[in-house]
Amino acid sequence: MFELEDANVNALRYIITRPCLSEGTLTVAKYLRGLFPESLAGQTLHLSDEHERDYPVKLSDDGKRLSGLGLLYHDHNLDVNDVLLLSPISEGRYRVSCVVKPHTERLGTLQREKPAELTRRVVVNATPHVREVRLERAAPPETPAPRVSESRSDETREERDATITESRRLPEAQVAVSPAPAPRVASVRATRPAEVREAALPAEAALRRPGSLPRSEPPRPGTAPATPRSSAPESLPPLLETVDEQLSELARLTGYQLEYLGGAESGPVRLRADLGTHGYDVMLALSEAERQHPAFAKGTYRALLSWEKDSVSGARFTREALGALLEHARLAPLTPIDLRGYWNTASFDLDSVASLAELVSAHLVQRGTFTYVLGTLAQQPAHSLVDPARLAERLGSGVNKAELQSILETLCRAPFMALLPLPGGQFYLRSDVPALLAELSDYAQGVSRRLQPQARTRA
Repeated sequence: MFELEDANVNALRYIITRPCLSEGTLTVAKYLRGLFPESLAGQTLHLSDEHERDYPVKLSDDGKRLSGLGLLYHDHNLDVNDVLLLSPISEGRYRVSCVVKPHTERLGTLQREKPAELTRRVVVNATPHVREVRLERAAPPETPAPRVSESRSDETREERDATITESRRLPEAQVAVSPAPAPRVASVRATRPAEVREAALPAEAALRRPGSLPRSEPPRPGTAPATPRSSAPESLPPLLETVDEQLSELARLTGYQLEYLGGAESGPVRLRADLGTHGYDVMLALSEAERQHPAFAKGTYRALLSWEKDSVSGARFTREALGALLEHARLAPLTPIDLRGYWNTASFDLDSVASLAELVSAHLVQRGTFTYVLGTLAQQPAHSLVDPARLAERLGSGVNKAELQSILETLCRAPFMALLPLPGGQFYLRSDVPALLAELSDYAQGVSRRLQPQARTRA
């Protein structure tokens, strides 16, 4: 939940949302409460940027919101999904570093320069929640084609009617528009680094609707986007209609052991984190009557599964939070260690899952940053020198020096072995990035084949 900004300072990452920009505020999520404790509630705090400019802000009386950041956002030209790196200097004083995504201004310029009548929107990837759209240059007006015979017109009309009928059978999010033959494409995706495609999870959307995070994986740098089939993609997980199915999926994704204490799929449900000294149990009652079960009182944490609108006495875990939690767990590796603090509350609801959305967003940003660095390294040939300072200039402000150094050191180790460290801080690039990824793919497939017998035995 935090990254090292330099060798001595622990910098917590905060992703800016649209409400933050409009109100000039910062939401103190659970992972930030150690940085802004309740003892400072109602006090004026001070943020200092890299130019030593001071920005006074106020922590609300309940300790959950910082206000007065409008000038900081304006001075640094920050936008949605840009990042603040926060670290303490002394009591009531903090260092703030702003990470501006380089795609923001380019996207705005691209959209301003393209006349509406010369472009059109084309769906290039779709899931039930998200459609990925690019802008395609419209074909220039052509001279009217000669009239075709009546039989040919009837055939064309029948084909068009059949296509429209088939499209209407599909969910709207799964219908892809086929591009015209050999168009000249001005793709929005081409103007954004791979990091942005990975982290194109609007933080404000995650906070408002936690169950709406995309499931699709972004393409590798340099590869063309694949047009989805007209039928439902097989990679999407099935819709889980019952509570039993959702709880089983949650246990599978996060590492809990699921057990029905009243028999097969009846009685209270126990989610056990079998982690030795770090282990714990969560008892979930699916009804008020199950709270009276003798085993219910034996769990480390206990909650009643209910809907958000229901009035419940005692701790609860809402059905809406369960659905949103499943969406997050499909995107990022959530564990019982990450979730323990949420069970230790009076209500594990959508507000709690909102802070998980920030954690998932931060994970995707980190993964996207790694992809962005790989994509930039792909511009160099094999057996060449990599200078971190020059590489940082090519990457722009989207990757700070600490992140870049960590990624380069990772690429020096197995299984990558892509770089060789040299005296003076430079690196030797052993092979080009496409060849490296092909070798990694072969390695992963070989390991997977060797582990299949063990997986069958365990099953």
